[in-house]
Amino acid sequence: QVQTVESGGGLVQPGGSLRLSCVASTRISFFTMGWYRQAPGKQREMVATIDNAFSDFRTYYVDSVKGRFTIFRDNAKNSVYLQMTTLKPEDTARYYCKNTDDEYWGQGTQVIVSS
Repeated sequence: QVQTVESGGGLVQPGGSLRLSCVASTRISFFTMGWYRQAPGKQREMVATIDNAFSDFRTYYVDSVKGRFTIFRDNAKNSVYLQMTTLKPEDTARYYCKNTDDEYWGQGTQVIVSS
């Protein structure tokens, strides 16, 4: 399975932006990669996914982040990113990145959106 390390989280005011980074332990060119999030007391949800080149890098976003978040990848760097804009307090959560076909979960990175 692919091991992933997330970074880039932090404290940001509502309406602000953050870019999360995810570095994988091996090549990821064949994999669909995804970002997930979980807030305290809430269930984990899939936020965004991006397919491989053979599927034209097709992306998926949960409705609550459409138009605000962008997932993209750099296969040469074994990396996946989540550009988050127009952040809302309800985006506060720990964010995780992984290969959608694996069961591996890293430590994630914390995002706090608050005034």
